Amino acid sequence: MRVSVVIVSYNARYYLEQCLHSVEVALQNTEGEIIVVDNASPEKPIDFIRKKFPKVQFIESKENLGFAKANNLGVEKAKG
Repeated sequence: MRVSVVIVSYNARYYLEQCLHSVEVALQNTEGEIIVVDNASPEKPIDFIRKKFPKVQFIESKENLGFAKANNLGVEKAKG
């Protein structure tokens, strides 16, 4: 079974890092993927994520779409 975890983030670098650590541990024995949708955060966490979490797929929205639309953007890319 393949699992896709979609995380919508906005200016939450610290919490995003904690969340990604937790999800990676939870997926250790499961085939899965992690997709982060950044909802136009001014802090631009893309470099941080790519360095610490190279397996995470990152989608950078150019505007704040709100939670539901950003979540749908991640689900469109999901394979699980």
